[in-house]
Amino acid sequence: MTMPYAKVNGLEMYYEIRGAAHGDDRPLVLLHGGATTIGLSFDAVLPALAADRQVIAPEFQGHGHTADTDRDLTVPHLASDVVALLDELGVPQADFLGYSLGGLTALEIAVRHPDRVGRLVPVSAPYTQDGMRDEIRTPDYTSPLLPTRADFEDMAAGYAAVAPHPEHFEAFLGKVSAAAHAPLPWTADDLRGLTSPVLVLIGDSDFVRVEHAAEMQSLIPDARLAVLPGTTHMTVLRRTSVVLPLLTEFLGHQATV
Repeated sequence: MTMPYAKVNGLEMYYEIRGAAHGDDRPLVLLHGGATTIGLSFDAVLPALAADRQVIAPEFQGHGHTADTDRDLTVPHLASDVVALLDELGVPQADFLGYSLGGLTALEIAVRHPDRVGRLVPVSAPYTQDGMRDEIRTPDYTSPLLPTRADFEDMAAGYAAVAPHPEHFEAFLGKVSAAAHAPLPWTADDLRGLTSPVLVLIGDSDFVRVEHAAEMQSLIPDARLAVLPGTTHMTVLRRTSVVLPLLTEFLGHQATV
């Protein structure tokens, strides 16, 4: 594993590389969720995903090891950073697995830079804000669908452990919340125009409505839908016995660049 930084778009962007490249096989890019880190989003699945391919996992602006800047935290900015990182690494095309805010970022890359995306797995990510459940759009803090106190404690601890400015956690959470609730920049026609095979993945008790995920599948020309039973937004990538076979089967069908 390597843990360097890259200068992209005014950021010192932290990233990790796991596993080994095999010939011309595409790497897999993992894009974490809002207010989390590589580890908090992907620890349960990363070892298996990196067992037989190269995995590139950056941390977004203000997240984890990557310091924040005065720039607004937006999905288009995050997507631009990831594309710039891949340019720095000399990666012309990759598969993408993005969770939550990372799923939105991966979808933005697929829409704006279709030639950069081989296969795409947006996890727990809508394409319009009305795809979110009402208690998420207007938070009902008693809802069992929301992150638990322990989840928030894990986020705070992860930030404090590695952030360049751990005292900025509350301000950082405000920026992440604004990014997550901002209008999303896509239309149904954008989804109809996607050219990559797509696996839309959510939990049945996720932030995203199941009906909305089914709509995404119907709009995207080559899409599959997986709804994990008994699964919330925070647990969808922790259900390894269910999710890893799905990911392995879908992502395993690579074509070379």
